[in-house]
Amino acid sequence: MKFKMKAINYIILILILTLTACKKEVKEKTQMQEIKKISESTKKVQNYIKKDIIIAHRGSTYWTPEETEPAYLWARNIGADYLELDIQLTKDNELVAFHDDDLKRTTNIKEIFPDRINASINAFTLLELRQLDAGSWFNIINPNQANKKFKNLKILTLQDVIMIAEGNRIQRKNGNPIKIIINGNWNGKYQYEIDPNDNGNRPGIYVETKHPKSNIEKYLKDELTELGWNINNNPKEIQTQENKIGIANTKARLILQSFSPKSILNLEKYLPNIPKCFLLWRPDMKGNIKETYTKAIDFAIANNVHVIGTSIAGEPNNYEELTANWMAEMIHKFDLLIHPYSFDTNQQFIRYSNRIDGVFTNRTDLALTFYKRKNNKTSKEVLITLGY
Repeated sequence: MKFKMKAINYIILILILTLTACKKEVKEKTQMQEIKKISESTKKVQNYIKKDIIIAHRGSTYWTPEETEPAYLWARNIGADYLELDIQLTKDNELVAFHDDDLKRTTNIKEIFPDRINASINAFTLLELRQLDAGSWFNIINPNQANKKFKNLKILTLQDVIMIAEGNRIQRKNGNPIKIIINGNWNGKYQYEIDPNDNGNRPGIYVETKHPKSNIEKYLKDELTELGWNINNNPKEIQTQENKIGIANTKARLILQSFSPKSILNLEKYLPNIPKCFLLWRPDMKGNIKETYTKAIDFAIANNVHVIGTSIAGEPNNYEELTANWMAEMIHKFDLLIHPYSFDTNQQFIRYSNRIDGVFTNRTDLALTFYKRKNNKTSKEVLITLGY
């Protein structure tokens, strides 16, 4: 009798567990079904973006000082599809390419402005920022890639990066950038010239905005329009060459990205019908990961986002995993693309290649080899050709 009772209790327990699991599965499926797929108009814009694109993260963080002129010249010439940059707004409302909120990590701020070491980059004018050395730190941290010509590199503007994408470089005399002087005063800008070492590649730009500051998205829209890179407003014709990267002359010449939902909303307000990527960062995703992932996708679909940018695991960055198989399947199920960050090893390319649509990478050279688009010059040869 006791044996029968135990058996009955065991069967009841199994039934309860099964029903609970079924209810949980139904609940999760219901949550998924509540998310709508992207609209036809959003899909149309998404279709501007090529498959398996290579996005040169900060130009390069491995071969050159990040977000500097040699970083973007190298990325352009080696064959990246996009030059990726972070934008910051200066005190005098100029857009510059710089990742951090302060200047301590990648400049000599301690020497030039010792009383402003902890100040935000937004507290400096362009003229002040151009006084800083944004390259020497790299030679100290990365002795194997050190180059004496990286010393005293300048913080770039958004315009500088776009001019590089179009085949130009900053004009120099005796190694120093030539300043634009107006009424006897320097406005912080430099002159450009056609890069004699340009090899014809015309990449797009992939721009990241931070948490909204001083209406930076409006300034971004205005400058992109002025420079002819806003596809909504009389975009310029950019000459391309056969068998070379030509994204700069397409409707996908610009992709916008942000971790900030508020900035995504502002970008959609000022720059609609332009591809956008909503970046995810695990520490910001509180609570149950499936629920927060679902909410992120829901937000993306509701606000005309086309791409989800997720972190990948593994050295050297050791980010938390946001590109697991189930995560990629969820993103693709609702017609969104995946551009994960940041690829640095062959193992990472092999591990994730079958579930993604493009890569942010600090090693464009490795990405090109993986996708069988290898440049006929080594990374160092490309730098030497460019004068570094």
